[in-house]
Amino acid sequence: MTRAERALDRARAGLPPGRAEAVALLTVPDDRLADLLQAAALLRDRGRGRRITFSKKVFVPLTTLCRDYCGYCTFRRDPGEPGAHTMTPDEVIALVQAGARLGAKEALFSLGDRPEARFPEHREFLRRMGHRTTLGYLRRVCELVLSESPLLPHANPGVMSERDLAALRDVNVSMGLMLETTSERLLRPGMAHDRAPDKVPARRLRTIELAGKLQIPFTTGILIGIGETAEERVDALLAIRDRHERFGHIQEVIVQNFRSKPRIPMSRHPEPSAGEMLRTVAVARLLLGPGINLQAPPNLSADYYPKLLEAGLNDWGGISPLTLDHINPEAPWPLIPELRRATEAECFELRERLAIYPEYAVRPEFLAEGLRPRVGGLVDEDGYVRKEYERWRHW
Repeated sequence: MTRAERALDRARAGLPPGRAEAVALLTVPDDRLADLLQAAALLRDRGRGRRITFSKKVFVPLTTLCRDYCGYCTFRRDPGEPGAHTMTPDEVIALVQAGARLGAKEALFSLGDRPEARFPEHREFLRRMGHRTTLGYLRRVCELVLSESPLLPHANPGVMSERDLAALRDVNVSMGLMLETTSERLLRPGMAHDRAPDKVPARRLRTIELAGKLQIPFTTGILIGIGETAEERVDALLAIRDRHERFGHIQEVIVQNFRSKPRIPMSRHPEPSAGEMLRTVAVARLLLGPGINLQAPPNLSADYYPKLLEAGLNDWGGISPLTLDHINPEAPWPLIPELRRATEAECFELRERLAIYPEYAVRPEFLAEGLRPRVGGLVDEDGYVRKEYERWRHW
């Protein structure tokens, strides 16, 4: 019996794989793939049932400036490049108010890491806005979103200190930082994280730990296909599991697949196959257990995303009725009616959630006091968006 076969037997018995077994499962042959998916799906059903969630959001690219130069990123720009822009407060408010008219409830903030450390132009912009740091400006804009719209902020601003996290907690219902990988090898010259000081794994893990200490509902995940090995992929998932076991704050784990784009240094790098995505999602479920919320973006697997339900995921992530996925602008979101049909065709129920996941929305300790009434007014007793607010059925 091979190591992968032993791991499959353990999974069917409800036992999590060890590190070596998880690595073996990532390369399980095609004739055993169905067994792997079945084990992961049964584990998901045991912990999460047959309900698949999503969040209706507006994607707010607060600034495309970033001090990091990752080999796969098409979002970041230098000042003066086409697409280089930092949004003003008026631009942000106009965007989120437009989203609110379409029933969106989440304002997802994405921005580059510490652009003020590299670009004097950005320091001057912040000075005009009355701020010294991008994170200070982000906090102010989140305050405005809360006061000028019904949307709830969720910020993904990169590596943060405890002080930054504590300040942002007051104006965000949840936050996030993709771990991506624990591989320091990818920091070497010519690799994906060359020239990216904020992708040092220890720094990112520290941010995740600090968020746990502060009881911030936190989203993280891995990025696959950027040059990591199977062992490194498993190590990243185990690092996430370890932090969640210590703090209980990881509300969502994303398995995101690399997408090639013309203008990036990794434009010739191959994308993960459908089989690789299915195996990784399934192994993530087996490693992380029945209770974790596991997501894979449907727009990045448009040709086969319903198949991912067989691999044990239980969430489609944020879907926008208004804005592009600015990280992957070539990949449009599926329409909500299409997503609902695809989900129900696999015998699942589709439910809308907030940026904060249902089980955290009903636990006051995971929300700043000032945000509790807003969240409580939107969710039912189980933490899902109340049926009367689910306007998504009409578009």
